Amino acid sequence: MSLLQQSRKLVTAVVLILVLTITTACGGNVAQVDRTTNPPVVGRDVAYAQLERGNTAAGQSFGNWVVQTSRGLVTDAYVRDNNKLGVVISPQVRPNEVRTLTRSLVEGFRKNFPNQDLTILVYAPDKQLILTARYDVQSNQVQYS
Repeated sequence: MSLLQQSRKLVTAVVLILVLTITTACGGNVAQVDRTTNPPVVGRDVAYAQLERGNTAAGQSFGNWVVQTSRGLVTDAYVRDNNKLGVVISPQVRPNEVRTLTRSLVEGFRKNFPNQDLTILVYAPDKQLILTARYDVQSNQVQYS
């Protein structure tokens, strides 16, 4: 073999060893960090990352639909007991648009889960509650707080 071929094989072997060493070292650190960090908590016992979109099949479907059709305005949604909808809005939503978005969510939620009182909880991107809307089926009115 010529000196050029031997040099090329040696350089290739060294580069391969470096890539494997760096990849293994970085992968190990990431796994270690994942095991030691605590996820943000939404409540007493439930980690936010572990929440489902709904605790019923219909709720799961509606929560998925809200996120998919919101065109980026809603980053996460969950439905509990088919009468409570929680949504996390994106930073794109301006403060003066929150109530309009909530009104649309009330209408969609009411159509999918009719004949019952409903609650919609709107959270800012930092997961702080910013608006609560309560729909009363008997009066057909929405109260915001």
